[in-house]
Amino acid sequence: MAANNSDSIQEELGEGGVGVKHEAEEEAEGAPSSAAQATATTMLPRSSSRPQLDLSGAAIHGTLEDRNPTILLPNQSDDISHLALDIGGSLIKLVYFSRHAELSTEDKRKISTKRRLGMFNGGRRSYPILGGRLHFVKFETGKLNECLDFISSKQLLRGGVDSPSWRSGAQPDNIVIKATGGGAYKYADLFKERLGVSLEKEDEMDCLVSGANFLLKAIRHEAFTHMDGHKEYVQIDQNDLFPFLLVNVGSGVSIIKVDGHGKFQRVSGTNVGGGTYWGLGRLMTKCKSFDELLELSQRGDNSTIDMLVGDIYGGLDYSKIGLSASTIASSFGKTISENKELSDYRPEDISLSLLRMISYNIGQISYLNALRYGLKRIFFGGFFIRGHAYTMDTISFAVNFWSKGEAQAMFLRHEGFLGALGAFMSYEKHGLDDLRVHHLVERFPMGAPYVGGKIHGPPLGDLNAKISWMEKFVQKGTQIIAPVPMGVPATTGMGGFERPTSKGDILRSDASAALNVGVLHLVPTLDVFPLLEDPKTYEPNTIDLDQDEFKYWFKVLSDHLPDLVDKAVASEGGTDDAERRGDAFVHAFSAHLARLMEEPAAYGKFGLANLLELREECLREFQFVDAYISIKQRENEASLAVLPDLLMELDTMNESRTLEIHLSVHFMHDIQEARLLALIEGVLAANIFDWGSRACVELYHKGTIIEIYRMSRKKMQRPWRIDDFDMFKKRMLTDRKDQPYKRALLFVDNSGADVVLGMLPLARELLRHGTEVVLVANSLPALNDVTANELPEIIAEASKHCGILRKAAEAGGLLVDAMAGIQDDLKDAPESVPLMVVENGCGSPCIDFRQVSSELAAAAKDADLLILEGMGRALHTNLNARFKCDALKLAMVKNQRLAEKLFNGNIYDCICKFEPIS
Repeated sequence: MAANNSDSIQEELGEGGVGVKHEAEEEAEGAPSSAAQATATTMLPRSSSRPQLDLSGAAIHGTLEDRNPTILLPNQSDDISHLALDIGGSLIKLVYFSRHAELSTEDKRKISTKRRLGMFNGGRRSYPILGGRLHFVKFETGKLNECLDFISSKQLLRGGVDSPSWRSGAQPDNIVIKATGGGAYKYADLFKERLGVSLEKEDEMDCLVSGANFLLKAIRHEAFTHMDGHKEYVQIDQNDLFPFLLVNVGSGVSIIKVDGHGKFQRVSGTNVGGGTYWGLGRLMTKCKSFDELLELSQRGDNSTIDMLVGDIYGGLDYSKIGLSASTIASSFGKTISENKELSDYRPEDISLSLLRMISYNIGQISYLNALRYGLKRIFFGGFFIRGHAYTMDTISFAVNFWSKGEAQAMFLRHEGFLGALGAFMSYEKHGLDDLRVHHLVERFPMGAPYVGGKIHGPPLGDLNAKISWMEKFVQKGTQIIAPVPMGVPATTGMGGFERPTSKGDILRSDASAALNVGVLHLVPTLDVFPLLEDPKTYEPNTIDLDQDEFKYWFKVLSDHLPDLVDKAVASEGGTDDAERRGDAFVHAFSAHLARLMEEPAAYGKFGLANLLELREECLREFQFVDAYISIKQRENEASLAVLPDLLMELDTMNESRTLEIHLSVHFMHDIQEARLLALIEGVLAANIFDWGSRACVELYHKGTIIEIYRMSRKKMQRPWRIDDFDMFKKRMLTDRKDQPYKRALLFVDNSGADVVLGMLPLARELLRHGTEVVLVANSLPALNDVTANELPEIIAEASKHCGILRKAAEAGGLLVDAMAGIQDDLKDAPESVPLMVVENGCGSPCIDFRQVSSELAAAAKDADLLILEGMGRALHTNLNARFKCDALKLAMVKNQRLAEKLFNGNIYDCICKFEPIS
């Protein structure tokens, strides 16, 4: 149902300019007494505005020692609405929550590890097979029926298609959905008629502020500045967030001073806003839509209409008061003295002149209010902004000009969803208040999930059909301009929002670029790594992805795609279905790369780690769970077959080799030193087995695993590109001779020789010194990286040939069942320190220590040594990271450009970087 034209002009941008002062009231909630809680019924009464929460049978899952126990509600139905709307005159914004079912239960090994680490939430997963997600979707209000179809098809009014009520076929009564905006009143009857739901109206201003507060608290790269076409993300200090000015530019402008959560006041406003721009623009240019008017401004020249300072001063600046010749002295001022009619002026020039006039005035009025209240930080949002680069530039210029650079205009990536998000948070038990920035992971999805073994969408046919069931793309010829996540059948892109298909100087508005706003995965089991020296200043990425750098990695990843797809399809049996999904994956990931080439900051602050993770997420979206599974299994078997000989070689290093390396009167010290050097050489040599490096893949055709490993060992000549081995040796063998490390966290990299012939022998040496060892591996597959689920089987096989590993694995709970065929007689062996395995919370070749699994965070409590191995974890990320304990970073550089950029070095250079704490 489309709004009529008069309604559309008035409602398009909201009622930002209403001149009514509003101040949020704080409600004091009294806590019920324990006696009151122990009433005969534990069912909270249902009201028209609150969900029903069934507390009967509630129990804490864990022990009294657990600081944050999980509370199980065994009788709670999932009929609570998880949908909220903001219905404006032109756009409907939806925020909805979806669950993700648990895929498996905790095994004995995981439970044993958690108990040893002091964790007792056995029912909680510690990595992003995510339990919940917040989705952001837009529809045109004129296509309201598509919005209703979308809600119905996903059963969002009943908690989603995965909820118990949907699966059981139950029909809950009196369903209430939170909504804000004028359409919440206008279309309430239609929602009742079509969906059988009631819309409960929430105050627009309350929702706006609540949504903004949540985003600024929870999203790391939510706020950004925009000057001269350059977008730069701003890290907000949570302790210094309030007060700030929130300027909502709708039809009019509301200026809100926000002092805290639930504390705000509308302090000013103006009736000259987005409605003014669109209204005058329609009259003067005959444009039919707001976007069309903005597109015109992209090609405009306002100097043909505006009177500039140079027009008054003969082309010169008025330097005495700091005005350049190009400064606008009077908007539309030239039209006074020229003998022209409206039809004589270009619509493009009119649109740009209007845009500048209104944007500059909004910026100036906002700054004057900030000055009035002593505020330096101003956030702009509302339909008028819409992510339009030139609009943001003009507002930023005005604030910067009038404040002489002291105040800053900032914008929000999710600004179009502030109202809908605030309405969602008005549900009593939304749970978002307890989340922190490390609990949220933003993904940019591109595929439709399997439901009942089938993929949603039309039959597969030509190339477009192959893609459309997973994703719809905006295409120009054979070039994919940008991807748009799939909506319901017959909708365009993300919920039916029509987007421009042109590039270059034509409009690209973030509001129409659907992938600029991802899905927020809520992962309450992620934590900040407690051993980071300073989490506030920590930056995982070693190299920033500027335009040149991105072009290089664009080519690297594009060149790698054919081989990656071949392996992904093979991992799924090479079926026709897998082939089609492989084609769709290539087009989807290529479209992401093209979008980022056009605007590197499109998805927030993006480094190489994010780019590599995007590729892995894209694979998973298209149901390729582990593309390298068969390769990993083959290389693990081959490496385990030669491990016994390597361990024997390490254990029988003779006196002559020892004295040949280091002449020393301390025979035992020399043996330890020689063995330690051999172990570090072994780690570096084995790190060559990396399917993410084209140069290394080419080596695989030149021999067997053990032949390549030995060839790599021969090239391990010191000094290395970064060589702190002597410092590490002194720490290990001298400084800590009588007091070995208590616990070492070893971050492992690749499967096969890398972990089996490199990191396991090093772990064994630390165990020999009496150090607890925790192997930290990926939670989800990424290239040929080993995962935490795969490590116990590898260790079990290795333990058949090594008593040290077996005893430590038993002590760490890795060998739960008795094993036959052990060569070593361990009856009289002393009790061992444990060898454990934990997940890191990642599914990427890199690691961001701002978001790790709760298991890893718990394991770090008693750790005094970190060993980061591999290019992804020690070079691409964390090369410059500092920790609260000793850290050793080991890697072989398998990319020539990276070697040159970091060290002015060469491919296959090695680093052994040791950073002791003082």
